[in-house]
Amino acid sequence: MKSKLKNFVEFLNKKSRDTINGFLWLAPSFLGVAMFYIVPFLVIVYYSLIDNPIRHNFVFFDNFITLVQNQAFRVATYNTLKFSLVAVPLAVVLSLMIALMLETRIPLKSYFRTFFLSPLMVPVASVVLIWQVLFHPNGAVNEFIMVFGARGIDWMQSEYSQVVVVILFLWKNLGFNMILFMAALSNIPRELLETADVEGAGPFRKLISIKLRYLSPTLLFVTILSLINSFKVFREVYLLTGDYPYGELYMLQHFMNNIFRSLDYQRLAAAAVLMTIAMVIIIAVLFIVENHFGKDVEE
Repeated sequence: MKSKLKNFVEFLNKKSRDTINGFLWLAPSFLGVAMFYIVPFLVIVYYSLIDNPIRHNFVFFDNFITLVQNQAFRVATYNTLKFSLVAVPLAVVLSLMIALMLETRIPLKSYFRTFFLSPLMVPVASVVLIWQVLFHPNGAVNEFIMVFGARGIDWMQSEYSQVVVVILFLWKNLGFNMILFMAALSNIPRELLETADVEGAGPFRKLISIKLRYLSPTLLFVTILSLINSFKVFREVYLLTGDYPYGELYMLQHFMNNIFRSLDYQRLAAAAVLMTIAMVIIIAVLFIVENHFGKDVEE
């Protein structure tokens, strides 16, 4: 009995030492995350609930109500949502199609791969310069369409402006998404595909029943990554059009950048909190969908 009790005490002591050692190893990372992410976010939440940084009077949801009633915020939110709803599905679907195409035996496969990966090596400023040359009122695209008798368009000041930015977004992001899908496709068990071939399954059936099932975690990751990148398209739009672009290109980042310049910390903090909540809800829904469709694969 005494020996059993002694062994149990030694087990608890060893468990405690392992737990303490684990916390010590995690402490630097946790402090870094807390310092640069958790504490700043809590400060933003605090600023969104007060009237100004001097008096610090709590107004609770007044800043959020004022923000939602702001017309510029509504326009920016609508434009951002519309852009994301168009650009993100296109980025996921097109990159998956390219990866599936490159998985087959086609001529000039390495050249295709290089073509789609080359935008990753080009700085944002250079990309914007290319787009300015292409879509300027006197640029290459207008010169091309005028050959067929069409009139030139001021692309960045027209209803086509968001289409131009969507093309830019896709050109910049398809290559990286394609690499992720190609890596995931290479990890699908070959015996499953061979069995499907023996049983007479066609390419479409294999795609739906096998490949998409095993690609569900990568689909989730690529979708989240593309969603985050769609919210970061402000860099390109800002360099192309400045602080106040054409109406359809006025994004949430423009709104937040402009109110930051006016030192309106309360509306800025409220906008950041709402944006965070929206992102968390969207990502949570994506995780639920992926868990539903990928559960049988994990089992």
